[in-house]
Amino acid sequence: MSLDTTRPMLKINGSPVSIPDAPLRRLSDVLREECGMKSVKVGCDAGDCGACTVLLDGKPVCACLTPVTQAVGAEITTVEGLQDPLAKRLQAAFLRHGAAQCGICTPGMLIAAIALLRDEPRPTPEQAEEALGGVLCRCTGYRKIIAAVCDAHTDAPATPMPATGSAIGARVERLDGQRKVDGTDVFGADDWPEGALIVRAIRSPHHHADFIFGDLTAWQAATPGVAAIFTAADVPGINRFGVIPPFADQPMLAGSRARFRGEAVALVALEPEHGQTSLDTFPVSWQPLPDTLDEAAGQAADAPVLHDTREGNILTQGFVKSGDADAALANATHIIEGSIRTSYVEHAYIEPEAGAAWMDGDTLVIQTCTQAPVMDRDDTAAMMALPPERVRIIATATGGGFGSKLDVSLHPLVGLAALKTGRPARMVYTRTESMQSTTKRHPATMTARICADVQGNIVGMDFQGDFNTGAYASWGPTVANRVPVHASGPYRVPHYRALGRAIHTNGPVSGAFRGFGVPQAAIMQETLFDKLADSIGIDRLDFRLRNAYRDGDVTATGQLLKGGVGIIDCLEALQPVWEAAKADASAWNAANTTIKRGIGVASCWYGCGNTSLPNPSTIRVGISAAGRVVLHQGASDIGQGSNTVITQICADALGLPLNAFDLIGPDTALTPDAGKTSASRQTYVTGKAAEKSGRALRAAILRHANAGENATLRMEGTSLNVEEDGDIRHIPLATLPLDPNGYAFMAEETYDPPTTTLDENGQGIPYAVYGYGAQLVVLDVDTALGKVHLHKIIAAHDVGRAINPVLAEGQIEGGIAQGIGLALMEEYIPGRTENLHDYLIPSIGDVPDIESILIEKPDPEGPFGAKGLGEHVLIPTAPAILNAIRHATGAEITHLPALPHRVKAAIDRARATTVAR
Repeated sequence: MSLDTTRPMLKINGSPVSIPDAPLRRLSDVLREECGMKSVKVGCDAGDCGACTVLLDGKPVCACLTPVTQAVGAEITTVEGLQDPLAKRLQAAFLRHGAAQCGICTPGMLIAAIALLRDEPRPTPEQAEEALGGVLCRCTGYRKIIAAVCDAHTDAPATPMPATGSAIGARVERLDGQRKVDGTDVFGADDWPEGALIVRAIRSPHHHADFIFGDLTAWQAATPGVAAIFTAADVPGINRFGVIPPFADQPMLAGSRARFRGEAVALVALEPEHGQTSLDTFPVSWQPLPDTLDEAAGQAADAPVLHDTREGNILTQGFVKSGDADAALANATHIIEGSIRTSYVEHAYIEPEAGAAWMDGDTLVIQTCTQAPVMDRDDTAAMMALPPERVRIIATATGGGFGSKLDVSLHPLVGLAALKTGRPARMVYTRTESMQSTTKRHPATMTARICADVQGNIVGMDFQGDFNTGAYASWGPTVANRVPVHASGPYRVPHYRALGRAIHTNGPVSGAFRGFGVPQAAIMQETLFDKLADSIGIDRLDFRLRNAYRDGDVTATGQLLKGGVGIIDCLEALQPVWEAAKADASAWNAANTTIKRGIGVASCWYGCGNTSLPNPSTIRVGISAAGRVVLHQGASDIGQGSNTVITQICADALGLPLNAFDLIGPDTALTPDAGKTSASRQTYVTGKAAEKSGRALRAAILRHANAGENATLRMEGTSLNVEEDGDIRHIPLATLPLDPNGYAFMAEETYDPPTTTLDENGQGIPYAVYGYGAQLVVLDVDTALGKVHLHKIIAAHDVGRAINPVLAEGQIEGGIAQGIGLALMEEYIPGRTENLHDYLIPSIGDVPDIESILIEKPDPEGPFGAKGLGEHVLIPTAPAILNAIRHATGAEITHLPALPHRVKAAIDRARATTVAR
């Protein structure tokens, strides 16, 4: 920032700042690029997400819609300027309530909230909802944000750090939370070397097309600011994302044929001052090819074959078989069948992909938002023809991921520019670019038949699902293999057959998205279970209790569930509310004709980690000469809280307090491989590695002190004290020799879940640990309009051991919000919903009150008994909503999302069927 009276002046956080004379520039751009106000986040550049909200003369505005000329002479306040006592209380309330998860929307929320609180110091939840309605959050589910805003008037002290040995189970504030509420957390677009080139991609406007380039040299010479152009011919190594054939099939830059709308075909590196140069004249000619993409539905039918396989455009399939499903279905007393179709769902994290790259000697350094640093390093190294040790990935804070930031997308693009030019480079996707080019939840077309005996015991099930994996494989094989394992739900099904197929089309690439296909399968299975219970005449919740897994049961894959099966506990926790809600709905419906009330329930189970594949995590922890415990934690925290939870686990395993810890990572040069942040594995798998490392470090210290296991550790300055039976042994750390990592004591341990491969019938042990849950939904349906209004959701989830209850609640609320979107509003249509205005995600008014019930049934394998949680909570929400709609109206929704016109049509069909009978 500078003060030059000959240039236009802005008053930012009380200080005058001179800026370039560019009156029509976005205020958000000037605040970030010229003034260093990095708390002003850019999520859409269209006023849709509210992440860039600032105060203009005390009123909240979207800085991305505000031209600089409108701000000249006004008082601009960003999060960096929130220094008054009210602001400090608000920030403390956000930390206390766990209202900041990934943190990308937090500055916008804080600014909108402070404007409210200055006028209304003690707002109601309804006032908070109205004031914050213009800011979107994809992580929290909003309820904790509302609670924090309504509690900001209190001077409650910060949550105290737990005593030594008591970190597990404590409601510890996020250890990285302060950076999220004061605006100093660094995300992918927030940091880059001075003079970095700006890299932009040329992308296909067609679903399927051949292309050729014109005279690139002449275009570069005629276009000011173009430093370099890169095409597939410039990729020095393997031109594909992923290094594991045959599924690593997506090119980094398409060579001559684009297979989906948004695919990158070239890169243009621009000088910083020319970063916004129009690329409309870039010399590329397109020859569209036939495709049958049904844009209205966002799916493709009979799409062209993209891979030469025996099964045409089938990428791969997964299969599980036990017993004789055909015989069971043929002889069943009660049988129900149906089909359901789901649509593309966009991840819609508020932070578009962003990062920077530079050369550090002969090492390519890439700093970016990511869910998988080591995988990114290895893939990028293969594409750049470099050994892995010459590529370093530094993970920034990640503004939401949910699976899509597992895929290597931006990393090699910006890395190629830095490697080829020798200059630093930066790249930030626009919202449209992010939505066009990144992965989606797989659209699914599913059919199933389920049967039960006269007592209501499930006897058999046959499930088939085709999952549209789009133009390239991405995580399609994972979805195809995970779905058949889970499609039974957490229930005993003695005769079972399930087939899941990943199908290639010219649609967007479908990849990992919170559940890997299990949410779609649960919609099919749980809605049929409701109908099956009704046909037998059994209460829908009782039907689930009758058939749910218990300790000692055997799954459809032949796996013995030895212990820690908590689905019965989850369902029983809902029973009291279930009975009261049914009675209330009956009374309401008897008195009302147009607005009908429904109660729905659904269950879930979810295997933590990879399906029958190696899945290790490694954690390093050391004691420095300065008397600090240094945790090298390479698991990406994308908002779920792994930085805090894994530290809590390690602290109790070691026997030293949380405030003795410093955290390093994730950084491939500094942290071991903790594996991908996916499949609800970090708390369980990396947490187990942290537990092992903590125990190993403790054992090394006790051996050094010749002390027994019951001794206690205490850090006093640079002295590590070991106390046993009243005797204190002082270990002066500064006098000890340091290991190659610089530690007086150090331990590094790896954990890999004990699983087995599945045979040709899907028999084996696909996961070592499962999480369980059940949710109850209360809603109203306007039968004249098809509109659904959610009243309340009660969610009971078995977490094994709640390492941090406040973070677990936050995961439940955030997952439910995404489940609401899947059920009621989210439908990505290529070419039509490529922004956050046309593509709808739940806003603060769409998420009802949520009651979280944490069930703790420790798993024998998990760290301190803990299980994963993040993916599970999304799974039961959509089917519970659909079951409540059917309970209210009789309408069966067979095409998601349940938009009002689809609900109304289903109501009309149900009424016509009733009349016909």
